[in-house]
Amino acid sequence: MEKTNPIDPDKITETPHNLPYAHHVGSGLIRPEDTGKLKGRALAAMEHQTDRQLEQIYEQMQLLASQVNKLNNRKKVSEIIYQAEMRFEPLINHTYHLYRKENGGFFMSLIGPNNWGRSQTIPEFKATVLLLADHTWDVLAGGFDE
Repeated sequence: MEKTNPIDPDKITETPHNLPYAHHVGSGLIRPEDTGKLKGRALAAMEHQTDRQLEQIYEQMQLLASQVNKLNNRKKVSEIIYQAEMRFEPLINHTYHLYRKENGGFFMSLIGPNNWGRSQTIPEFKATVLLLADHTWDVLAGGFDE
């Protein structure tokens, strides 16, 4: 006597792992996901991560802009100093003082603004500067209004 399968052949499969539902009593519970919730959580996570990354890039841009401004200022100061009268050879990592002459020109001096003495006319102090290794000048005190 031949046994017949009581299950309808249309309701069985060779690949049960591909079924969208549990195929026997011991199978794990499969619930359809709310795609709106999934997309909403994914969108919120994506926005949070990209906002953080954009914030970090913005901070890096601000740092770079600040470095550009400082370098530009050093360049401008250096141009003024290299056009000034200088009767000595400046050495790297040494401090010097920049003054304005009565005729409007500039000159460099080894004498600080507080070391001129009482008998001499004190020129207009502009800045105390430091010669850096790249031969630009860093302003330590004073400044320029030009």
